[in-house]
Amino acid sequence: MAMYRLVVFDLDGTLLNTLGDLAAAGNYALEQLGYPVHETEAYKLFVGNGIPNLIHRILPEGHSDEEHERCYRIFTEYYSQHKSDRTAPYDGMTELVKKLSDSGVICCVNTNKAHEFSCELVRTAFGDYIRDIIGFGVGFAAKPSPEAALELCRRFGTDKSEALYVGDSNVDARTAAAAGMDCCSVLWGFRSYEELSACCPKYLVSSPEELYKVVMGI
Repeated sequence: MAMYRLVVFDLDGTLLNTLGDLAAAGNYALEQLGYPVHETEAYKLFVGNGIPNLIHRILPEGHSDEEHERCYRIFTEYYSQHKSDRTAPYDGMTELVKKLSDSGVICCVNTNKAHEFSCELVRTAFGDYIRDIIGFGVGFAAKPSPEAALELCRRFGTDKSEALYVGDSNVDARTAAAAGMDCCSVLWGFRSYEELSACCPKYLVSSPEELYKVVMGI
């Protein structure tokens, strides 16, 4: 029997490497507005708090609300058409989710990415092995609010003590803490070891195999 009955995964930087498509959409929007673009690697620090915050971070300081709105609109239109161009699961994550699901562990996603985009990407990559998804824009406060994570526990009749929150950023660690869940931070995502270790997660893993052992209590 697994140590955790429910695993709540973050999406970007945890299950899927979405960085290339997010950077492409952000830079396309900036080019359309005549602003300088950013290196792809820089987007690792721009993502994590939802698209509106990403737009705020990539625009020059002092931009107006109107510029923010225009950039957001261009970004979302472009991203909706190109969100799968470069995006793929991290090595071993498809197999991990299937293995956990086959072992009776309920796998879900809680992300600050727009719900519509999240559902499309998750279903394409993981099919029905991900049992439920709560993205941004369906009535729950964005992370680090614990609302969505606790709602997933409620939907599956799982106590928070039986749930593990898995993510790649301080936002995820803060979400887990606010929800009263154990946290497992992953080192293959968008943020550094220094940032993650400073959050004092219960677990810190560098491979899907290590994560599997954590969930199963091996």
